[in-house]
Amino acid sequence: MSDQKINIAIVGLGFGAEFIPIFQRHPNANMYAICQRTQSKLDEVGDEFGIEKRYTDYDELLKDPDVDAVHINTPIPNHAEQSIKALKAGKHVACTVPMATTVEECKEIVKLVQETGLTYMMMETVIYAREFLFMKELYDRGELGKVQFLKASHQQDMDGWPNYWPGLPPMYYATHCVGPVLGLTRSEAEYVSCFGSGTIREELHHHYNSPYAVETTHIKFKDSDLSAHIYRSLFDVARQYRESFEVYGVKKAVEWPLIEGEPLVVHTAKKPEPEIPEKVESPDYAHLLPEPIQPFTTGGVYDSDDNQHLSFTQGAGHGGSHPHLVHEFLDALVNKRSPYPNAQQSANITCVGILAHESAKKGGEIVRLPDFTLSS
Repeated sequence: MSDQKINIAIVGLGFGAEFIPIFQRHPNANMYAICQRTQSKLDEVGDEFGIEKRYTDYDELLKDPDVDAVHINTPIPNHAEQSIKALKAGKHVACTVPMATTVEECKEIVKLVQETGLTYMMMETVIYAREFLFMKELYDRGELGKVQFLKASHQQDMDGWPNYWPGLPPMYYATHCVGPVLGLTRSEAEYVSCFGSGTIREELHHHYNSPYAVETTHIKFKDSDLSAHIYRSLFDVARQYRESFEVYGVKKAVEWPLIEGEPLVVHTAKKPEPEIPEKVESPDYAHLLPEPIQPFTTGGVYDSDDNQHLSFTQGAGHGGSHPHLVHEFLDALVNKRSPYPNAQQSANITCVGILAHESAKKGGEIVRLPDFTLSS
């Protein structure tokens, strides 16, 4: 492994603080700076992790010539603006999901990456979770056989979440289920069709002029006979938190458990009927990582106390994905390669959700993904 060090600045210290010790222990990272609007929170985190370089002003951070890359973990409405500013300032960007909230913002980020040669990666947790890595390994080895269909869901009760969350259309934040269905075969979405179902309570409607309790989308893959089905709910649907991903092949299929914490179910074709399904505990994939950050696949950053961010605890630790995300970003920078997902791929994944909601508003009308989200 190269001994090159990338100076990292983490922006946003709620969920973002989960990543600080991982960057501190990665052999290719220098955890250089942190940025948070609230001085007291900035100093609390900076003191806890021994980080001297601290900013309350994002624009001032971008002026620092020693910052090589920013890892953005701010609220969703800030993602695109801050990514665009960073790329214009000559910084590489890792950004938590989603990439942006409009197609136009996604297009601007892709354009800037093409013009500058800088690296952009959307830090989608599910495509680096151990369950996904298990299914990806089966796919890459040919054990699934020809893939026939994919399905994914993300259901969550967002009542009580602040700011921009109330009334959010389910598909506006769909990367946790779009990412895995496209990521398994490294495919791209060509067009989508989406239906809204049910109605959230009336006081939530005005935030986004959206009534839907559930949105279900079919994704047609580009240059493929495959399609996928995804569904999302955020309010007024009785369901434990679930980020699920399922793949159906000729030889084997893998299904997500209905209840959090239970094993995956692997179905093997042509066995006697009672023997077809088998419960399988997904292995951990820490061995794919540099040794100093391997422990973070099975433990949270704050194991000794109860300070984990709500998204981390509701999401069952995000499947041990955090160190994999860090390593993918840093390894891409050091080896001057494209990460997965890069800017164009991130735009394709993100725009599926944005355009799916537009389809729902038009009664399921087919909406095509724009050309800038496609590789050719």
